[in-house]
Amino acid sequence: MPVDAISLEVFKNLFISVAEEMGVTLGRTAYSPNIKERRDFSCALFDEQGRMVAQAAHIPVHLGSMPASVEAALASFRFSPGDVVILNDPYLGGTHLPDITLVAPVFVEEQGRQVLAGFVANRGHHADIGGMTPGSLPLSTELYQEGFIIPPLKLVNAGQLNQEVVELLCRNSRTPVERRGDLSAQLAAIRTGERRLEEIVARYGLGLAREHMVALMDYSERLMRATIASVPAGTYAFRDTMDGDGLSDEPVALAVSISVAGDEATVDFTGTSPERSGCINTPIAVAYSAVLYTFLCLAQETAIPPNHGCARPLHVVAPPGCLLNPSPPHAVAGGNVETSQRVVDVLFGALAKALPHRVPAASQGTMNNLLVGGHHPEHHVPYVYYETIAGGMGGRPTKDGLDAVQTHMTNTMNTPVEAVEYQFPLRILRYAVRGGSGGAGRFRGGNGVVREMEFLAPSRVTVISERRRFQPYGLQGGGPGQVGENLLLRQGIEEVRLGAKATVDVQPGDVLRISTPGGGGWGMAHTH
Repeated sequence: MPVDAISLEVFKNLFISVAEEMGVTLGRTAYSPNIKERRDFSCALFDEQGRMVAQAAHIPVHLGSMPASVEAALASFRFSPGDVVILNDPYLGGTHLPDITLVAPVFVEEQGRQVLAGFVANRGHHADIGGMTPGSLPLSTELYQEGFIIPPLKLVNAGQLNQEVVELLCRNSRTPVERRGDLSAQLAAIRTGERRLEEIVARYGLGLAREHMVALMDYSERLMRATIASVPAGTYAFRDTMDGDGLSDEPVALAVSISVAGDEATVDFTGTSPERSGCINTPIAVAYSAVLYTFLCLAQETAIPPNHGCARPLHVVAPPGCLLNPSPPHAVAGGNVETSQRVVDVLFGALAKALPHRVPAASQGTMNNLLVGGHHPEHHVPYVYYETIAGGMGGRPTKDGLDAVQTHMTNTMNTPVEAVEYQFPLRILRYAVRGGSGGAGRFRGGNGVVREMEFLAPSRVTVISERRRFQPYGLQGGGPGQVGENLLLRQGIEEVRLGAKATVDVQPGDVLRISTPGGGGWGMAHTH
């Protein structure tokens, strides 16, 4: 059966369904609210060379960087049937330490021998992996402070679970029961992916499956090249500023220059701040992920299936030693969550100069990471709560930005109030749209969120956020969105304004109010 438009569509959806079903398995069998409720995980399918073929509609910052994890696993081991590799090292294929990735080969029988058909992989954000503060996203100065570092290791060797690795990981977490449960869920998802790819090969044959994997990547490449070709040739630059690195309030520069020539684009981050002492450095795989996401957003008539083919016309330059290509052991805990969002801001800012009527204004530009940990007064065990909080989407060239949504590099859900209060010594006092926080314009920016919680036990709180000093920009005459605010009310009396990045100890009765940024407006307001 030759590859044609119909067969390609069939196989595209078959391959995507492998990743989607892995995700269903992972979400339904996970233990922690972070994975079960917020769905902070991602799954993908790779060919026998480790090239990404298909992904589920999960977390952009995970999926664009996961090929680096598969590449690191392939460089470290010769795979046998039944193997599963585990890793989280940001300098060996990871992103930040809470993101634990599993990679497994899928072998099928061909003429009496085992042949490699491809790989399945998933990544889950574990709510605590050790380190200096609960939640493993500390205001760190080096990687060693951020948690348990896992280079590529065989978690499962020829079908035999390495229980010692599991015990070592759990012993380094404040919440070992959660870690054990979430790891088991990731393994279950791997097995689901293996079975589904085996079934595709059994039904259609390995040769036809491989042929369509290659054809699907080539198809995505053609669509990406057509998308880039729709951008006027030229060089477009933009600069923006991050609030600080958690140790200093000194602004941090993000700079990009996008050069479009024909159907290829070079994205050069020269001029970006050197690597910083604080935790906002980010491995180059994360910057690459932001580039891939941004260009995928430019597609018009036909959505581009995200896979290895999309990346072929894109060339990324990030000078060694800069914020987006740091040297070990620089701290990276906040880079994956915050810097990635701000990289998207600068990329869209540059592309708005080339495509003024296609690019939206800046969205909230942060994930508003909130981490709370301590000792549960009723259950008598340590607990860790992790949340990212929605905000405003930027105004768009044809419509207003959405209120109270996760934007760009995150695609998680919220933790329902009921789930928070059931599992943690926390009480949600207010959860509402932050009216008036979106920027004015012909199409207004979306509004942010107000999330206010009371602590019912002594706890340590970490907030890692952005856009507390520098507003999300408007475009084409639209106004900027409001900055966010982190406010601690001690015993209902003293107001303590926290910075964009802060760690504080709280007592029962203290209340934290996080007000997230609105999106920028698009177009002059009077033309509405």
